[in-house]
Amino acid sequence: MTRHFQECELISVLTTQPLGGALDYMAPVGGCIDGAFVEVPLGPRKVLGVVWGPGEGKVDATRLRKVIRVHDVEPMRVETKAFLARAAEYTLTPMPAMLRLATRSPGLGDPPSMRRVYRRGGRAAPERWTRARRRVVAALDEFGSLAFTLGELTEAAGVSSSVVKGLVEQGVVTEEESPRDRPYPRMDPRRTEVALTSEQSAAARALVAGVRSGKFGATLLKGVTGSGKTEVYLEAVGACLEAGRQALVLLPEIALTEGFLTRVAARFGARPAEWHSGVTTTERRRAWKMAANGRAELVVGARSALFLPFRDLGLIVVDEEHDISYKQEEGVIYNARDMAVLRASIAGAQVVLSSATPSLETWANAESGKYARLALTARFGAAVMPDMRAIDLREENLPARRWISGTLARAMKERIEVGEQVLLFLNRRGYAPVTICRACGKQIDCDHCDAWLVEHRFRKILMCHQCGATRPVPYACPSCKAEGRLAPVGPGVERLAEEVRGLFPDARLAVLSSDLFGSAKDLKACIKEISEGGADVIVGTQIVAKGHNFPLLTLVGVIDADLGLQGSDLRAAERTFQLIRQVSGRAGRAERPGLALVQTCQPDHPVMAAILSGDEEEFWRAEAAARRDAGVPPFGRLAGIILSSPDARAVMQVGKTLAARSEPLRRIGAEVFGPAAAPIARIRGRHRVRLLVKAERGAPVQGALAEWLAQVRLPANLRLSVDIDPQRFS
Repeated sequence: MTRHFQECELISVLTTQPLGGALDYMAPVGGCIDGAFVEVPLGPRKVLGVVWGPGEGKVDATRLRKVIRVHDVEPMRVETKAFLARAAEYTLTPMPAMLRLATRSPGLGDPPSMRRVYRRGGRAAPERWTRARRRVVAALDEFGSLAFTLGELTEAAGVSSSVVKGLVEQGVVTEEESPRDRPYPRMDPRRTEVALTSEQSAAARALVAGVRSGKFGATLLKGVTGSGKTEVYLEAVGACLEAGRQALVLLPEIALTEGFLTRVAARFGARPAEWHSGVTTTERRRAWKMAANGRAELVVGARSALFLPFRDLGLIVVDEEHDISYKQEEGVIYNARDMAVLRASIAGAQVVLSSATPSLETWANAESGKYARLALTARFGAAVMPDMRAIDLREENLPARRWISGTLARAMKERIEVGEQVLLFLNRRGYAPVTICRACGKQIDCDHCDAWLVEHRFRKILMCHQCGATRPVPYACPSCKAEGRLAPVGPGVERLAEEVRGLFPDARLAVLSSDLFGSAKDLKACIKEISEGGADVIVGTQIVAKGHNFPLLTLVGVIDADLGLQGSDLRAAERTFQLIRQVSGRAGRAERPGLALVQTCQPDHPVMAAILSGDEEEFWRAEAAARRDAGVPPFGRLAGIILSSPDARAVMQVGKTLAARSEPLRRIGAEVFGPAAAPIARIRGRHRVRLLVKAERGAPVQGALAEWLAQVRLPANLRLSVDIDPQRFS
């Protein structure tokens, strides 16, 4: 509910500018509503702000500036403001930065109006194709039925407006007048009845009951790969729509979006609103405004969709809740899984955390009874879980520069010959992770980061996977100038693909890696082609583990299963377990039995034993016991402090000063480790130092951290960021 202030003259406005907190302004009597989006003067600029409450009156009213105007959008609701404040408090993020997350929509202050939009027309092709015309049609096809403004379409296609107008004249593109922000079509929760198994029906009934209660609740929906978790939680979405409330489904990967949207449209008769980096700015503004007034009943999006201004949010689904991509690690640092639970608790909504291999945090909450738990133990229909076996590389006698063992190659040959598909998984992009000179022994590294350059042979470049810098692959060594002596070391998916071509020259090969596709459309098209049988062998990185259904896929080969166990990351075992189980689950999705072969030099390692045995609960119990003994998440608290500066000495000195003034942390029993150079000590020319704070689970960490960090005044070019519950330690 919005409310009018008693005097309605002195108001507090929170802006998106980095000023710390809200500022007092004067506003017209009777014209101020709590939560209203306003334009206010700030220095010489006009900036966006939200009315955050009555003014504090600490400054003489005659010196205060006036609100310029109130934007014609739904005011921010009390629930949304509370969520932003709680999220800021938990992550130690300044409120202006948090508000920026909630207002990432262009043109919020634009008045309602009509506009010309462009869509794909009924005519398939123009009288004559040109490269420019093909780019326009490709841009429109990539976004399906979504509309473009003329500026958006010309920018997306890289053409002039005359190219678009020419296609309009020929009927290939349509031009129409449309409300600037149209409501989304109504969804029919009863449109399609889906046949569920008894196990699915029981889980769906529990989720539906939770939604109908109108109260907060959190549920782990744990189901083996292919068990139909999506159909189960869509039943809860339908119940939410019937109750007149809004639902949000978070997906970890944009490549999954189109297939999911098609599934939703078939189920409820209309496409939902989308919120991710792949939609146009026009559609982002539309989704933002319709979420605010309740005309977007279902939103499907990436992690930032959590910050949309929903009018009445009744359900949040976090699909593949264990996925690392839910952690935002730049700017505002937060975990979308945890923020989803927080937002649901404030909104009185249900949150469903869905996964075949849940995070240990979620598993522990379900074990303790904090979350409800629903299990789907069988695959849908005739499909069964794949048989899993280890290939002991110590016994395979692999030649140098070969990564596919003889055992795996023979299994691949058998499957290819009967028309089935093979997937080879290696979680390394590019051709080779290291390029070394055999004359001087130097490795080629990045000029801006302490990281090696990765060869991407398909694109003929070396790339830094930290900052994105690229350079052509040189013929001569940059260090000693010796020619023809550079050699790739280790395999990436491109090098693995090269080996597959040598072993099976007649096989159709597809390589799935995020860096090989120029757009989400290209990636989606490749996945669709594979699912329809357009490849015999798929070579891929972790993108292949994210929910794709390849009906002909019966063999999965994990090339380097030990890769994830290297290093000191406390979640290394958990992530290796999750990733290999998820990838292996791609095999045998239809009526064909599946086989997963895991190449390892450590078949007796506890993680490998758990993967091969399929005893997931035993793995979680053992991992939980180890974490509990160490006092680390989810049985303890960690916070990372990352300092960065162009000056290596200055950044280390600030770290040492912080470590020496840790009394606020010692009072709550916390320990401070560091400062130490980060594992990747320089990124984009900035030297990085880390400190790690460890505390007991119930310790008031945020307050102590705020007091501790406030003691040190930072130099102008030094940045400090706080990572509560860090997922990575690089």
